[in-house]
Amino acid sequence: MSRGIDYGNLMHTAMRGLIKTVLSDVEHKGLPGAHHFFITFDTRHPDAGLADWLSDRYPGEMTIVVQHWYENLHVDDDGFSITLNFGDTPEPLYIPYDAIKTFVDPSVEFGLRFESPDADDSDEMDEDEQDDDEERHSDAEVVSLDSFRKH
Repeated sequence: MSRGIDYGNLMHTAMRGLIKTVLSDVEHKGLPGAHHFFITFDTRHPDAGLADWLSDRYPGEMTIVVQHWYENLHVDDDGFSITLNFGDTPEPLYIPYDAIKTFVDPSVEFGLRFESPDADDSDEMDEDEQDDDEERHSDAEVVSLDSFRKH
């Protein structure tokens, strides 16, 4: 059996590298202009760090907004830590890059979506899912790896 090129994995690695580069720049220089991020991540990821009350409240996934108030942004090779305000309670989070499901910067209509590894590669999204997804991300261009997969 011949070995193939795993473009899906290579794209995920490249896209996560892009997120790391962007967040590292924000760590050192702050958010420029109107830029801000919506980052959805898997709260069940074994390396995700968040308070128990947050993981109880968001048992599958959670979307954070990095915009007006954040502290202690620190970017490393595997993920990033950040303190965000939930109500009036500052909470530290650690989000591994491979826990990220979506990364969107609506100020420039840019977005990335990562397909979950357990998604069925042989089936395309049905029409309803595509319509719902287009409505949710109408203000951002989302790059899906499915568009690069061979069917």
